[in-house]
Amino acid sequence: MEILKFSKSHLDFQERLKTFMDREVVPNIETWEKEKKVPKSVWKKMGENKFLCPSLPAEYGGIGGDFLHSVIVIKELARTNHNGLAAFIHSDIVVPYIESYGSVDLKQKYLPLCVSGDMITAVAMTEPDAGSDLAAMTTTAVEKGDHVVINGAKTFISNGVNCDLAVLAAKDPKEKNPHKAVSLYLVESKTPRFKKGEPLEKMGWKSQDTAELFFNDCMIPKQNRLGKKGAGFKMLMAKLQQERLVCVVSAVFFCENMLEWTIGYLKEKKRGKKLAIHSQAARFALVEMATQAKMARVFMEKLVSEHMKKKDVIIETSMGKYYTTDLVKRTSLRCLELIGDYGSLEECPIARTFRDTRVMSIFAGTNEIMKEIIARFTLS
Repeated sequence: MEILKFSKSHLDFQERLKTFMDREVVPNIETWEKEKKVPKSVWKKMGENKFLCPSLPAEYGGIGGDFLHSVIVIKELARTNHNGLAAFIHSDIVVPYIESYGSVDLKQKYLPLCVSGDMITAVAMTEPDAGSDLAAMTTTAVEKGDHVVINGAKTFISNGVNCDLAVLAAKDPKEKNPHKAVSLYLVESKTPRFKKGEPLEKMGWKSQDTAELFFNDCMIPKQNRLGKKGAGFKMLMAKLQQERLVCVVSAVFFCENMLEWTIGYLKEKKRGKKLAIHSQAARFALVEMATQAKMARVFMEKLVSEHMKKKDVIIETSMGKYYTTDLVKRTSLRCLELIGDYGSLEECPIARTFRDTRVMSIFAGTNEIMKEIIARFTLS
């Protein structure tokens, strides 16, 4: 029933990445979770091995791959059962803004550094009082001559501490139409009056350096604007399909990983005189979860296939995003219930997955927003 076809080149890429993860990432995860950040040196190694921005062409240092390479990266990152090394946010969510909307000079300046791991990126949209409703943002960008002055704050920014370059969404305060007021700008972390907060204390994603960003009369060159002034909202909407598809892919792989681990555990765990896997209640629960995960996997692969053909699958991706991110939460809870007392210990990997997957139904647009999008397109 597999829809996606992986070439030998894809499989070789996956094998190299798997080896890299086992050697450079997995042994260090517990340390990173305590330190609340993944060292930049690991990002650099990812870049040296061509695991960052694989879809970028050779002229920018990429391997000229396709979205299947991104699917492989998401899969192998999910296999490590941690979210600190959020390479897919950098490669598949942030960098595409630069590739699609940046000037020739901006592409030549920044894209090779994004591929090499010398420059980690973040997208700065969310604000303390503006999450899914991007039109409500209050961060301002006032263009003065050859420069732009930025004031405001962003929060819940993934890669916020490590980022060297932020794709910032800000509004022209003089424009009354909120959808025509937003523009996107590239802001380097070394820019004066651009400050980063400490990593936020979160329930999950412990080693992901999520932070607040502050701009106080921060001045950047006008040429750092992506595309035309006032086109930012359309740009954000155009890129949300891939961002939400990344969520779908990640959620499906986390479901599969949890099921694999739980089945293995129940095959060895005794309950009374028999193995836990022989309990009818456990078997039925596992079959139900496996069925739901398989159906989600087929739908995910179909979405990826359609996306790679550049088809408009906004409705279907919204469906996939809300369904799979709800599913991964239900699966983690059900697995913990089957595992029993051991599931309450930090050493149980499903305990981390349970915490980390809580937020998946919130970012990239809440699942309530997904349902509203679907309703607008299908019920109006």
